[in-house]
Amino acid sequence: MSPALKVRIGIGAGPSRLGVAEDTTTLVDGCERRGIDSLWFPDRIATDAVEPLTALGWAAGRTEHLKLGTGVVVLPGRNPAVVAHQLASLAVLAPKRILPVFGLQPATPAERTAYPVPGPRAAVLEEALQVVRRLLTEESVTHHGRFFTLDDAAVAPRPAQPLDLWLGGLVPAALRRVGRLADGWLASFVTPAEAADARRVIAEAADAAGREVEEDHYGTNLLVLPPGAAPDEVERALAATAKRRPEIEPGTLIARDFSEAGRLVGEFVDGGITKFVVRPATAPESWDDFLDAFTTELVPLEN
Repeated sequence: MSPALKVRIGIGAGPSRLGVAEDTTTLVDGCERRGIDSLWFPDRIATDAVEPLTALGWAAGRTEHLKLGTGVVVLPGRNPAVVAHQLASLAVLAPKRILPVFGLQPATPAERTAYPVPGPRAAVLEEALQVVRRLLTEESVTHHGRFFTLDDAAVAPRPAQPLDLWLGGLVPAALRRVGRLADGWLASFVTPAEAADARRVIAEAADAAGREVEEDHYGTNLLVLPPGAAPDEVERALAATAKRRPEIEPGTLIARDFSEAGRLVGEFVDGGITKFVVRPATAPESWDDFLDAFTTELVPLEN
C-alpha cells in the first residue's frame, strides 16, 4: 500500500437518546464546528432515523465544509432515475461533499418489504447502479434493460465532476460486484483480517474487468462504545452484533473505547483500509462528549 494514501475518519449517525431532531442537529453542527472530515447517515426506514438523502440535503444547507455520505442507502426498490437526480442536485449545491454508498438490502428482514423490486435483488442493484452512473455522466441516456427503460432521459444540472459511487457488502459475489461496477467499498461488521482479504478480492475482480478501484477507496464502519455506556446497553449492543455475525465473537467487532478503536484503525490501515465511519454502538449520553473524545483520540490518526 502506498504511504501517501489518505486516512480519513468520519462519524456515523447512530441511535438517538434525546430525539432524532435534536441529536441530528447537535451532530451536524458539532462535526462542522470541530472540522471533522465527514458525517454518514444510515438507511433505516423502520427506526427513529432521518431518511439519508433528506438528511444529506438538510445537513449540506447547514454546513460549508463537512462531507456527507450515505452509509448505506438501499438502491434496489428506489427509482434509479430519481436517485440520480437527487444526487446530482446535492452535488451541484454542495460540490465535492456528497459521498453516496449503495447497498443491496436493508439491515433487518422487517424492513425489506418496504423496498419491493421487479426481479432478483442483486440483478436489480447492478442495473440500477449502471443507470445512476449513466445519468450522472451522460447528457442523454437511452437504456432498455431487464428492469428499467429510459428513452433520451437526462438529469440536470449534472455535477461538474462525476460522483464516486461506492457499494457495501461482504459475501464474495458482493465483493466481485464492487470490483466490476463500483468506485469504492464500505464494509460493516468486519474484522481487519476480513477487510484485507476482501480488498484483494475486489482488486482482482476490478483487474479482471479491465478497471481499477483506487487504492484509498476502501473503507469500513467501526462500532465504538460511547463513554459511560450502561452495562445493559453494552449487552444489547453485543447481542445485536452477534445476530448480524453469529460466527464471530461480538467483542471483536465493537471497540470498548476510543483507545481500542484507534488500535483497530491501525490494523485496518495495515490491511489497506483507509476510510472509516465511526458509529456509537449504543446511544451516547452526550453527542458533544462523543465528538470530543473522537476528535482527541481518532482524528490525529488521519494523515
